Amino acid sequence: MNSILFISILVSFIAALLIMPRWIRKCNKIGLLWEDMNKYKHPKNVAASGGIVVVMAFILGVLSYVAIRTFIINDLNGISLQIFALLSVVLILAIVGLTDDLLGWKHGGLSAQFRIFLVLFASIPLVVINAGTKLIEIPFFGEIELGLLYPLIIIPLGITGATTVYNFLAGFNGLEVGQGIIIISFLSFISYVMGSAWLSLVGLCMVASLLVFYYYNKHPAKVFPGDVLTYSIGAVIACMAILGNFERIAIFVFIPYIIEFILKSRGNLKKQSFGIPNKDGSLEMPYDKIYGLTHLSIFILQKFKKKVYEKDVTYLIFSFQIIICLLALVIFKESLFNVVV
Repeated sequence: MNSILFISILVSFIAALLIMPRWIRKCNKIGLLWEDMNKYKHPKNVAASGGIVVVMAFILGVLSYVAIRTFIINDLNGISLQIFALLSVVLILAIVGLTDDLLGWKHGGLSAQFRIFLVLFASIPLVVINAGTKLIEIPFFGEIELGLLYPLIIIPLGITGATTVYNFLAGFNGLEVGQGIIIISFLSFISYVMGSAWLSLVGLCMVASLLVFYYYNKHPAKVFPGDVLTYSIGAVIACMAILGNFERIAIFVFIPYIIEFILKSRGNLKKQSFGIPNKDGSLEMPYDKIYGLTHLSIFILQKFKKKVYEKDVTYLIFSFQIIICLLALVIFKESLFNVVV
């Protein structure tokens, strides 16, 4: 990989670094603020929908990557169509997420049916370029050629599943963004190992933007990501899995979200992830039963600590996600090694 291409990662980082403080100041000035639900009495003092800045910085970084390969290296190797398809998916879902943010989650936002329709619509750019490989490996059956079923069914389901489920595990300072950093960094490594250096660099543009955002979003948060960012992160993860042809690895890495979906389903997808904040900042279980990984984390931590705080829950989930990524390296090492060889 030409070292000059890493400028695109720097572009994303600097863009986020310059724009984010301005977004926070503007939100505070006009009163575009949201409640911090895990703080005592839920103060309404956190800038809303800051994820739009991350999306802008990411787009700028990726476009600078395309520009460098076009005007300096003079070599895109036919990947430009895939890059712009990925950007289209992310931008469509960012618009969907921002619309949901503006309508307000407390008022229901977009209806579930309409939201799913829009997410399915967002998969069209990958469908029309016939992205990904049509061969899938099924235990006991071996490889099966899916043909048109892959772009017409698997891609829309993959985009919809990743985007929707990623939005479930949220509500704690730094949680969504930190998870995005861990997962996309890992998938960028997988992309590089499997020979898709361009996809790895695109992923790192998102990671660079998220690192800046995490500084402002970690406890105590000064800005919230909103659905505009959670949808976009889910879109990047799904697109990387499809374009890099490592869907099995991505699904395995998504285990925390699969667990989250199962636990949320116990409450008909209506239970909130938040804890009940005490005056000293510690958290209590919000329900008698466990309806999400955040609830499970509070429950586990209370077995070892007298008081459980928001940061404790976030770091425990981060640790779980890192363990899952490391396990993925062990479980899929043979297929990764074969690609490298």
